[in-house]
Amino acid sequence: MEIQGKRILVIGSSNTDMTARTETLPLPGQTLLGGEFTSGPGGKGANQAVAAVRLGGEAALVCKVGKDSFGDEAVRHYAGEGLDTSLVLRSDKPSGVALINVDAKGENAIVVAPGANMDWTEEDIDSIAPAIRSAGILLMQLEIPVPSVLKAARIAHEAGVTVVLNPAPYAPVPEELFRYVDLFIPNETELSCYAGIPVNDLESAKKAAVIMIGKGVRKIIVTLGSKGSLITDGVTEFRVEPVRVEPVDTTAAGDTYCGALCVGLSEGMSLEEAAAFASRASAISVTRPGAQNSMPYRSEM
Repeated sequence: MEIQGKRILVIGSSNTDMTARTETLPLPGQTLLGGEFTSGPGGKGANQAVAAVRLGGEAALVCKVGKDSFGDEAVRHYAGEGLDTSLVLRSDKPSGVALINVDAKGENAIVVAPGANMDWTEEDIDSIAPAIRSAGILLMQLEIPVPSVLKAARIAHEAGVTVVLNPAPYAPVPEELFRYVDLFIPNETELSCYAGIPVNDLESAKKAAVIMIGKGVRKIIVTLGSKGSLITDGVTEFRVEPVRVEPVDTTAAGDTYCGALCVGLSEGMSLEEAAAFASRASAISVTRPGAQNSMPYRSEM
């Protein structure tokens, strides 16, 4: 893929993850005394941006946080990671948080209060339009309002910027969006939802990918978990085999993959080479616990 510049602009969500461990998950109306409590940064947009900068990418993050202590700490953290935070937006709504209960068996119950993440406006996109147009790659997900994703993708497409969309979590989107997407990175479940057919093996993934190409997407990488990934433009296809590791925690493995892939592309790697690079990065991330804490640095690659 031809990239017009090295700068990776990530537009997406920022959350604070607050996790409490208990022997069992609470029943309705029940109060439990828990064990370990941890708190740390999260959100798919922030995760992917941190992955990119740790792996050597020139990355900037555009997210929207509240005018509160969670927002202040998030911005400090992102700057400390080396991200350009000059475009971070502030909202009168509280910063996004995820409340996570994890029991002794590893089962969890999660409530996300998106707060400022859902407070994007057309004016917000207008304010960052110059940064979008000057980027080499625009990387987005679907944890902010879809109209904002659509408008940012349209601006980038018209400026010749490579648009990469990781459609997670799944959300209905207008068909127009696909015409602006250069690289679509769904997993099997997300691909099934958008293509409208079941995706449960390699052959069905190929058929669904062709459907998405017909909707306007230029290239697709279907992430297949332990089966690696499939790259296709509807005519040619390429498989990237998984890196075999003993997984400890798969949290944010997909976010690591997306950030790493964009770094590879920004450095002039072919799509196949960038996908292999991303597979190695995500394999490292699953060998240790946490989201951003698990993401590798370039020296570890």
